[in-house]
Parts: sequence; C-alpha cells; structure tokens
Amino acid sequence: MTSRALLLTAALIIGIRPAVAADSIPIGFHAPLTGFAAGDGKSALQGAELAVQQINAAGGIKGRPLQLVIEDDQARADQAVPLANKFLGRGIKIVISGSYSAPTRAAAAIFQKAKVPYISAYGLHPDITRGGNYVFRVSFTGEVQGKAAAKFIGDTLKKHKVTLITLNNDFGQSLSAGLRDVANRFGITVVSEYTYAMGDRQFGSVVASVKHDNPELLYISGYYFNGGPLVAQLRAGGVQTPIVGTEGFDTQDFISIAKDAAEGVMITTSLDRDSQAPAMRNFIDDYQARYKVPANMVAASTHTAVSVAAEGLRRAGGDEPAKIRDAIAGIRDFDVATGRITFNGHGEVLKAAQIQVIKGGAFRHLATIDDPVLLAPPSQ
Repeated sequence: MTSRALLLTAALIIGIRPAVAADSIPIGFHAPLTGFAAGDGKSALQGAELAVQQINAAGGIKGRPLQLVIEDDQARADQAVPLANKFLGRGIKIVISGSYSAPTRAAAAIFQKAKVPYISAYGLHPDITRGGNYVFRVSFTGEVQGKAAAKFIGDTLKKHKVTLITLNNDFGQSLSAGLRDVANRFGITVVSEYTYAMGDRQFGSVVASVKHDNPELLYISGYYFNGGPLVAQLRAGGVQTPIVGTEGFDTQDFISIAKDAAEGVMITTSLDRDSQAPAMRNFIDDYQARYKVPANMVAASTHTAVSVAAEGLRRAGGDEPAKIRDAIAGIRDFDVATGRITFNGHGEVLKAAQIQVIKGGAFRHLATIDDPVLLAPPSQ
C-alpha cells in the first residue's frame, strides 16, 4: 500500500477523517479496510486511488480535482448504514461501494432514499440495484457470471457432469443459481452440490465427497481466503478434476495461498490480463507500476466505478445528484478497466465475461464469453 493509503487507513482506524479540499469534488468511498476482507479492501482502495490520480493528472472535472472520502465498512452490513449516513451528513453527492454484497445492499437503501447516486464496484447480489434508480453496478450479477460459466463449461470445455462447491452467502448462492438456470441449455448435469461457510478453512469431508462423486468438473465459488485452502486440499487429497472458480479467486493472494494447486484453475472474471484494449491495458500497466503487484478484479472494478462517477460528474456539469444520476444512466459503450460497458434502465451493465487460467503462477487469457443475450443483466 502507498504511504498515502497507509496514512488514510490509519486515520480511519483512529477516527480522524482527512479534510475535503475547498476546490475538490468529494466522492464517498467505502471498503473493508480492516477485518477478514481487508485484502480485498486494500485492492479496492488502490484501484480507486489510481483512478483519482489519473483523472486529476488529466485536469480533473472541469479543472476541479476529485478527492476520495473514505470509510471502513469491515465487510459488515451493520457498519454500512451508519457510514452511509456519515457521507450524507457531510454533503457527499456521489458514493462508491468497494465492498461485498451485504454492506452494499444495506447502504443502497439509504442512498436511494436520499436520492444520492451510489455505484457498486463488485457486489454481485441482484438486490443491490433493486432498491431504486439511484443505484448502479459496474460488475456482473452473480447469476450472469454463473451463466457465463455454464456456457464456458458446456460449450468450450465440453464437460457435462459438474459438482458445485458453493460458499453459503449471497455471493455463492447467486453464482450457483445462475449456472443452474441455464445448465440444461449447455448439456450440464449438476451431480451434487456442497456448501460451506465463510469461516471454513478445513474441507476434508468435501474432498471425500467429491472423490466419491467423480465429476468431470468442479465449479467452486468463494473468495481467495477460503478458496485457496479448498483448492489446495482438493489437490492434496488426489482430486485432479478441472476446476472453474469465480472472480473471488481473482487475486494474486489466491495463488499465494493455493501455491502449486492453483496451476490450471480457471476463473470467470472481468479483467483480461492479456488485453490490448487501451483502457484495460493502461489500468493493468499503471497499477503494476504504482503498486508493484499485479492488478486484480477488485482493483479494476473500483477503478471502473470511479471512472463512471467521474464521467457522470463531467456530463452533469455540476454536482446536482439528479443530473449525475441521469448522466450515469445514459452511459453507453464506455471503455473502462473492466472492458466496454453500457448501462441498462435498471442500473446494470452489459459487458463481456473474461475467462482466465492460472499458468506459471499468473493469470492468463483463456477465453471471452461475449453473448449479449446470455449475459444480459437484470432489467427489473
């Protein structure tokens, strides 16, 4: 983490908030900077800060610099409501969630009621945008990502007997639901499904059950901190079945935890490390240069959310929330760190899904799923 980010995080922990500069445009930003998801929170903050730095270096918004106003939600829904009210109390006109689905869902209702635009960077639960027309999301919903996985598994890999290992929360359940919804279309039979809790790190019973099932492929949802041990234990237990994971594995931390077991794992995500699209390539290269670590999906998604917020401010020509909301809703074919995005009338984006495979300890391009019908975001 940069020295500035460390200072900001320390300030948050002891309850001191940096003052907003008089000529700046404040953007509220919350992420899990402490607690079990602090690794993702660090990536989220870095992606957002990089976007702000790049935008300000290019002249800001009509000459005014952006400034992040940061709060730590600890990935907890019970922290989201008070921090949302803090942002409103400070007169913030647009806010970004760099956090998980539960706190994002909780905060979304507050910002919708106040009619302040709110952008979810990577929370997947469909209810996030169902609260109203001031809430936007720049990532896939879990269901859409699950459908992309089904097409890749059935059409590209030609695997049809699939076992699901599902994290028992909003994230995991939505991914499982998406795959199941279109499984028949792609010739997939779900032979079994096993669930586990967020805090689980020992998976002996799951490994034994998978060995008994002998599926052609495993579809695993989770985050790097539980997915890493799970994949490592599957391989150590003799399970060599191909694995397709989800964007929760999209971080170098997953590879560091799973070690050699990560090799060959495939994931659905929003970031293509081998892309030559200028917006994505510039993000990947600039992130590596600034932070000395490879970019990941979380950082790319918060970078995208800040880019969308800035575009909304630019088009609105001021900080009136209703005009910012309308400007964001009108974004079409906008090139950002996670690809080319277009918002629908429900605050959701249509974009291609990327399939990455871990080779030589790094994420590499394997395939792109670009089916506008299959990947159509929810419209209600």
